[in-house]
Amino acid sequence: MHKGEGPAIGIDLGTTYSCVGGNRTTLSYVAFTDTERLICDASKNRVSMNPVNNVFDTSLAFFEVDSELLHAKRLIGRRFSDPSVQSDMKLWPFKVIPGSKDKPIIIVNYKGEEKQFAAEETSSMVLTKMREITEAYLSSSIKNVVVTVPTYFNDSQRQAMKDVGIIVGLNVMRIINEPITVVIAYGC
Repeated sequence: MHKGEGPAIGIDLGTTYSCVGGNRTTLSYVAFTDTERLICDASKNRVSMNPVNNVFDTSLAFFEVDSELLHAKRLIGRRFSDPSVQSDMKLWPFKVIPGSKDKPIIIVNYKGEEKQFAAEETSSMVLTKMREITEAYLSSSIKNVVVTVPTYFNDSQRQAMKDVGIIVGLNVMRIINEPITVVIAYGC
């Protein structure tokens, strides 16, 4: 099968929840512990116990701390020096440092060691989970996806979402704006 051939699935990597195929919904959280990495629904219970190691999906940036939902601006595809990143860092319980080419790097403790992750890496963890959910449901492997992004995503952020697909080994056939998916879903 060549790139672009075969079935494609649609994935909405949302702020609070991610959804695949219109009805397989799960939380957009990632948690790190001394023994494991928890993704999506399994990670939510860890948030209030250890918010420093609950990264959530930083491309979409919603997480819960002490029963408060804190919304952070889109971290994926942004620079560490971006004023919105600097402002949002004050709300996050985890540490963010500048990496190569001013890329924001998230610091967590995982299996007893300090680990560094780019936003694309944490987003790929959620995307991998969405792929696994779909493959289990369809009993076949998936190589092609269409991913939704907010309308205000800039070119850098859209490219970063394609990079997330590459990390997971998926062919991102198209990046579409979230409002367009509503039109498609309801046949408007």
